[in-house]
Amino acid sequence: MDLTSTGTKPTAEKPVNEGAATAFFSAWDLHSYYGESYIVQGVNFDIHEGEIVALLGRNGAGKTSTLRTIARMDDPQLRHGEIWLDHQPLHTMQSWQAARLGVGLVPEDRSIIPGLTVEENLTLSQIAPPIGWSIERIYEHFPRLAERRMQEGVTLSGGEQQMLAVARALARDIKLLLLDEPYEGLAPVIVHEIESILEGVKKLGITTIIVEQNAIAALHLSDRAIILDMGEVVFNGSAQEVLDNKELRDEYLAI
Repeated sequence: MDLTSTGTKPTAEKPVNEGAATAFFSAWDLHSYYGESYIVQGVNFDIHEGEIVALLGRNGAGKTSTLRTIARMDDPQLRHGEIWLDHQPLHTMQSWQAARLGVGLVPEDRSIIPGLTVEENLTLSQIAPPIGWSIERIYEHFPRLAERRMQEGVTLSGGEQQMLAVARALARDIKLLLLDEPYEGLAPVIVHEIESILEGVKKLGITTIIVEQNAIAALHLSDRAIILDMGEVVFNGSAQEVLDNKELRDEYLAI
């Protein structure tokens, strides 16, 4: 679907027996731009319901831009391509519509709202349907947030803010969880704690895409891996295959 009168001409053909008809999530031939800067260059991949997929690559490979395109943020601008979630066309939606459909983006900066307590941040996320976990259930799974429920969210530690950001997404009835650098800037002991939380999310069967520079940690959590290079998909396969393939990691991940 060409979304504008200008933009890249389609270069990919829709995969046979794949895409919106069979996959829970499908991205087809995505081309996205920041102004005139061409960032996402024909990205294609499908995800089955309940899968966790690591979206990996070096800095500048287009990972966050792809995630933001899926979440239908204003930047980058999707100029060509289709995005389907549970048979619904995300590519025709704005970000708030995608959120109501069940797309939950946890951005790299966490976007905790200043001036609001932990509980107010959570309550505000449920101001409109669809409602997900109750506040009580969130506190059961995130006891540290329960302890700090009356503390201003932006005064939490980095790890606690990440917990709040994930919890706020779960407060919505999400179908697709998008995690952008969940381990960014966290001490190893806190990374381990966040990993445990995400393992719990995995057991819930929530379809998830995780962008993470700590590729090894993301691969251990994920079922599959998609590697981007210069805005294009260069690998799409099992996470274990990437863990076992040093040459692939050296070439595209530098690990």
